[in-house]
Amino acid sequence: MDAFTIHGGAPLSGRVRVNGSKNAALPILAAALLTDEPVTIRDVPRLADISNMLRLLERLGCTIDEHESNGMRGLTIDVEDESDNTAPYDVVRTMRASVCVLGPLLARRGMARVSLPGGCAIGDRPIDLHLRGLEALGARITLEGGDVVARTPPTGRLIGKRLFLGGANGPTVLGTANIMCAATLAKGTTIIEGAACEPEVVDLAKLLNAMGAQVMGAGTPRITVEGVERLHGATHTVIPDRIEAGTFLIAAGITNGKVTLENCPSDALVATLDQLERVGVHVMALPGRTEDPMRETVEVQCERRLKPTIVTTQPHPGFPTDLQAQMMALLCVADGNSVITERIFEQRFLHVAELGRMGANLFHQGPTVVVSGVRELIGAPVMASDLRASACLIIAGLAARGQTTVRRVYHLDRGYESMEKRLNSLGALIERVDEKQLVEI
Repeated sequence: MDAFTIHGGAPLSGRVRVNGSKNAALPILAAALLTDEPVTIRDVPRLADISNMLRLLERLGCTIDEHESNGMRGLTIDVEDESDNTAPYDVVRTMRASVCVLGPLLARRGMARVSLPGGCAIGDRPIDLHLRGLEALGARITLEGGDVVARTPPTGRLIGKRLFLGGANGPTVLGTANIMCAATLAKGTTIIEGAACEPEVVDLAKLLNAMGAQVMGAGTPRITVEGVERLHGATHTVIPDRIEAGTFLIAAGITNGKVTLENCPSDALVATLDQLERVGVHVMALPGRTEDPMRETVEVQCERRLKPTIVTTQPHPGFPTDLQAQMMALLCVADGNSVITERIFEQRFLHVAELGRMGANLFHQGPTVVVSGVRELIGAPVMASDLRASACLIIAGLAARGQTTVRRVYHLDRGYESMEKRLNSLGALIERVDEKQLVEI
């Protein structure tokens, strides 16, 4: 396994482009299963999760043609064989988002067998809301040998219905994507109440509508889908990754750097930008670059001394849980006491102990962490537990005095493309090494 060695203390400076969104691309790629015509997706990031999804699509009878256009990676997906309806454990165990194929497979092929998914160790994320929503559309659901097996009603087609998709921890993004895809080919009208409002859901709806679907209200808690007989091919460009953008903004802030970020989805980062402004990290859109608030060019400038704040993660448009760990690293070096409360995933604090190894002063109780800012962080060997914790520890290492070694960075490769190379282009000092080369401390 790979690890990162980081020599901290260098302010980040320069220009970097935000890649297409992983969390938007995964359900969008799965939606290609809804048609037998080619679907072309542009600005698809090169990530482990994307590779696993493409491997799964190939298992499900798709051919995939990769091409380059204007510096963006494009993929054309063409379904040639619809005989296999199974998403097997050997693929699904590596990536929770594999469950995205459930709705498209069921709606298009009448049956889907999907192994119960895996993913990061950040708490229970059951797919019961997905299954409840599909059952409301008439699907027959059984559990067979660790696989979820879904079948359409005897008529061979799902039936539109009004349904509620909210859960104990708020709306489900992947569940909304699954039900929305399934409903596109259902008979009649489907109304999804309690739908997720995330921009990734909006992006999926844009693709579906380009394929001939009739999806209305995406981005609001009520989505209406008028079922159609068939969908056709389309071309779509994935939105920029708001979590990657937020990570780079926070990295610039913790190093007191000055960074220009291209293709920044500012319109999807309002809560994050608000918190950064309170802390003293100022993000300004450069005039005349673009009129699209989802694709701005912004400049980051930081105050010398950062201020504390109170952060609570919430469903969109609130502060995203996927930036909680990175924000915690930033607040470790702010003056005074900050409070972070996690309302989405109850176990998403595995990075707290590792930050403590670097000299952070943190008190964790239940869903809340009190962060007492310290003068500086000290480099140390640490271990990443999940994707966003990896980014958190790298950010901390950028600001720490001395060398930080982050093990298990394979988590990072699931969600950030060539992270070390892009940070190094901004003046960071990061080296990817084989863990076997590291001297045990």
